[in-house]
Amino acid sequence: MRLSLAPAAALLGLLLVGCQGNSSNQSAATDSAAPAADTAATDGISAAVIGRHLQRLASDEFLGRKPFTAGETKTVNYLADEFKKLGLQPGPGGSYFQPVPLVEINSTPAATMLVGGKGQPLTLRYKTDFVAVTEREQPRIELKNSPLVFAGYGVVAPEYHWNDYQGLDVKGKTVVVLINDPGFVVNDTTLFKGKAMTYYGRWTYKYEEAARQGAAAVLIVHDTRPASYPWSVVESSWSGSQLFPQSDDQGASKCGLEGWVTLDAAKRMFQAAGQSFDALQAAANKPGFRPVPLGLNLSASLTTRTRRMASKNVVAVLPGTERPDEYILYTAHWDHLGVGPAVAGDSIYNGAVDNASGCAALLSIAQAFAENPQKPKRSMVFLAVTGEEQGLLGSAYYAAHPLFPLNKTVADLNMDALTDFGPMKDLTVVGYGQSELDDYATAAAQAQGRYIVPDQTPEQGHFFRSDHFSLAHVGVPALYASGRFESRAKGKDYAREQNELYEEKHYHQPSDEYRPDMDLGGMAEDARLLYRIGRRLGDETTFPKWKPGSEFKAIREKSLL
Repeated sequence: MRLSLAPAAALLGLLLVGCQGNSSNQSAATDSAAPAADTAATDGISAAVIGRHLQRLASDEFLGRKPFTAGETKTVNYLADEFKKLGLQPGPGGSYFQPVPLVEINSTPAATMLVGGKGQPLTLRYKTDFVAVTEREQPRIELKNSPLVFAGYGVVAPEYHWNDYQGLDVKGKTVVVLINDPGFVVNDTTLFKGKAMTYYGRWTYKYEEAARQGAAAVLIVHDTRPASYPWSVVESSWSGSQLFPQSDDQGASKCGLEGWVTLDAAKRMFQAAGQSFDALQAAANKPGFRPVPLGLNLSASLTTRTRRMASKNVVAVLPGTERPDEYILYTAHWDHLGVGPAVAGDSIYNGAVDNASGCAALLSIAQAFAENPQKPKRSMVFLAVTGEEQGLLGSAYYAAHPLFPLNKTVADLNMDALTDFGPMKDLTVVGYGQSELDDYATAAAQAQGRYIVPDQTPEQGHFFRSDHFSLAHVGVPALYASGRFESRAKGKDYAREQNELYEEKHYHQPSDEYRPDMDLGGMAEDARLLYRIGRRLGDETTFPKWKPGSEFKAIREKSLL
């Protein structure tokens, strides 16, 4: 996962956030392009160390680090071996691995989906117009004349007095839903959280809710702006084999078909139904929306190959000297997309930024703790998780089956897709305002001559798109922060351009690979910052709290009783 930035015009008037003083002090804190002296401390964290790990993990040797492949075996063994070399202990039971039971389903849709019912049938082409998978462990899925219904955003949210399925029986039907959540298109601050995406806007939720409603199939309309990624990302991420958690019912409770359709295909579909897509989209953003039967039927099929196996989380521990039963957790996902469709002759999706960078930083931080003769009083846990790219699977499994008690886990510090174009003046905090970890981040940033900004594109739902969310979901305060907004050397426009270039050209593509001209100085600064936060937490006796208004506050407080 990689954060992106809003257009420069949307950022005018940005207020620096954190423990800064007046505006003149804020300017002074960010004038220098050089890192503060604190960042040059000899803790062993460096661009060279990070680069060594990044180059190796993102090499073709690791085959794109996809779970259930030879690339997984190479990756998890590399990580475990590096932890062993540092003298870190394995997890409970004496193993550096936590098995994560998953099911791999390789879905092959028919070349076309047929939409009929009014006039001339409409033919949608696989990958060009749609992608489709299934979570059901059965050899064939077939829909015959399944009635199509537009269900707005596919959201049932009692706290927002919203129910897109009100009065609708979807059994045997296919629901068509919009990406993101109400309020985004019209930027209405009175709907949900306005511009900021809630969990209701995530594709994972939309599939879950359609299944709860009993739908036979669900199709999400892809739109680049509210999705925050182009169709090419959907195509590469949702074709071929997919991983899902193992379930006792072998996926029978899920929709038979889960898919995406392009915006153009959706508009043609609505036109065939005699409906205006724009008009129905506008209606879906208004309270009181009711689902609209389209008077069309969908016929589609796919065949599957299924295998059940266990992937692996990798875990290593540095025991605390005084309170070893209290834990600071560092997380990064090791997986990427493996070998897939060739683009410009390259079929290995190496995932250098996403997320060999996070794993390299994780190993660098582990080395800093291991080599420092003054050990922390609390235990440090280094967790490289599987299956992030297919729904935070490894971190979700850890949250449900923790190796260390969650009520003794002080915090999670997460690393994902660190910036590869040099040191940054800012520290962008995803989910700023959620917990007291913001204050730790502010102090650590100021020590580096940096400033705090909140996520500039909350509508893209970054808080729900990396592994910290799995820990936050069970109450553990979590920090997901990295430099993103302003390059020390080249400013804000350069940072924006680099982020947009990555999102448009390299995210989930074979071109996300190691390059000798990468400037890894920003990764080193971010790793050092998170190391310093962990050291501070590791020597304290208190637990950081969720702030009032956070949806995770009550979960945490209950767990600590």
